[in-house]
Order: sequence, then structure tokens, then C-alpha cells
Amino acid sequence: MSRLLASYRRTGADLPFGDPARDHGARMEGYYWRLVHPDAGWVIVWLCGVCRSSGSSWATVALAADADAFLRHAVLEPAAGDSDGFGAHAGSAFRGTLDQLRVRLGDDAWIEARLRPRVIWPRRAMGALGLAHAVPGLAQYWHPVVLAAEVCGEACVGGQQLRLEGARVYAEKNWGPRFPDHWWWGHADAFPDADVGVAFAGGRLPMLGVSPAATAVVLRLGRHVLRFVPPFARVEADVGSHRWRVRVRAPRHRLELEGHADGERPHRLPVPDVETRRVDFRSQQVLAGRLRLRVQSGRRVLVDAVSPLAGLELGEPPSNPNGEAQNAADPA
Repeated sequence: MSRLLASYRRTGADLPFGDPARDHGARMEGYYWRLVHPDAGWVIVWLCGVCRSSGSSWATVALAADADAFLRHAVLEPAAGDSDGFGAHAGSAFRGTLDQLRVRLGDDAWIEARLRPRVIWPRRAMGALGLAHAVPGLAQYWHPVVLAAEVCGEACVGGQQLRLEGARVYAEKNWGPRFPDHWWWGHADAFPDADVGVAFAGGRLPMLGVSPAATAVVLRLGRHVLRFVPPFARVEADVGSHRWRVRVRAPRHRLELEGHADGERPHRLPVPDVETRRVDFRSQQVLAGRLRLRVQSGRRVLVDAVSPLAGLELGEPPSNPNGEAQNAADPA
């Protein structure tokens, strides 16, 4: 039975009341931390994509910050996700879990942080995608893990040293056989009310010869976490290069999200290609955009506010094999 369950989880799926945050053994397991300091006005993100191919493991690790469009990345090996919970390590330069983040990509790009989660994903039958978590073989799965956390420690971005106290922390996971050809994503929690946060993710899911678009939304109101996914909610997304619009209709709630780049140029973040062991810069992510959130319950308006420093992403199809891509054997 244990072998059968392990095979099932390697497809990316989870049984009810499983833990989507722990390593599935899938070909790609992605980990993402986002630190936002509303008072200081900066955003820093760290990502780690653990890949398994040809009997070996490696990871794409990157640090990006809104200041001066900073980006540093490397390909490290060996790498692995944690089998007992949320976390991963890559080489000797990266270690991230629920309560710590230690990365060093050079003397001018590092972090030593201790995290104190305040709101994590509650114990439920399914994760953020609802019933889709039980479906094996999807192109991509997504699940927020830490919806709010406090942090202490230090970081260095481009030689500028930062104290992390006062920042807000969000962390999530995505996994599957590969990255899809087209996806959209967003996160915001620098609203005037610190008890409000929202994240969404969507993409086209090839199934039976068609590619329907699907989007999921997770809303945090204090310690209360709401999930909006089909078939229990109708979620519509209209996404372009400079705008992200998502509308949700559920039995008890209505949500409207409207994000804009707000004049910010997107970072081009690395995306691993498991098949070719290459890295393709096809994630366009605005680190400090603007997102308006409106939430209604019946006629009552629960939230109508704007968050600066919002993360907004649009994924592109893979580049030409002869285009800009980095071999996994050559760290930058």
C-alpha cells in the first residue's frame, strides 16, 4: 500500500487530509518565499525549483528584489524537498523551511532569517485547489503554505544590508511534471489592514485535447482562510501584460481583484526545464505592483482596499531552444 501511495503522490496528487506542502517526488517541486516591508517599501523574493531528471537532482535558486531590478540566480546540485513537511535544500547555499530561510548566492546576495508563522494553511480535506488535488497527472499544482508570518534577521541585496524586522512573509509551493506554457499569479498583503491578504494562481490545463483556463483564489481575513475554486465558486480571470483582473462568485461571497504593474518593469525570473536540464527566463513577475481587492458577503462590504507592493506574474511559453536559456550545469 505504501508503494502504491508513493506512486500516486509522484503524479502530483494528494489523498484527502494529506499534506500538499511536503515533497511529492514529482519531477519539479517549487518553493517560494515573499518578504514585503510596507514601511520601508521594499520587496524581496526567493525561489527554489527542485528538479529530478535522469536519475539526478538539481535546483534553480533565485533572489530578486524590486530595488534596482536586482536578480541573482544559480543552478545548484544536489537538491531535494523535505518529505515530512514544507522545505527544501540545494547544495550548500540554500535551505528553506516554515521557520527559517538561509540562502547565500554571493557576498552581495544572501539572507539569514528566522520565521514565525502566524497563519498557515488550516487542516482541511484538500489544499488550495480543492478537489483538483486528488486528480493525478495535472500539468501543475499550487498551494499557499504560509499566509502570514513575522520575520527577524538580515539580508543583503546588491551589497545593501537590510534588517528584516517589520516585514510580512508569505510562502507557497507548486509542483508537477513541468511548468505550463502559460500561467498567471498574484499576491498582496500590504493592505492598510494587516489582517488581509490574498493570493491567486491560474493557467491553462491541457486535458483530453482541450486547454481550459482555471484560476484559484485564497483570501486571508485575520486567521480565517477562504478558498475559492471551481466547482464551488465561479472564478473568471482576464490577464494581460499590464493588468490582472479576477472575479469570484461564490454562494456567500463576491470578490473582485484588479492588479496593475503601476509603472514597474517586470523581472524575468528563471524557470527550470526538467526535460532539457536548462533554465528559461519566461516568468515575468512584477514585484511591487498595485492590487485593489473588494470582498462582499451579501450586501456587506468586508474589504475595499488597495495594496501597494503587490506581486503579479505572467508566464510565457518556452523560448526557442536556441534562444536565451542556461544549461543546468552552468550556474550563474
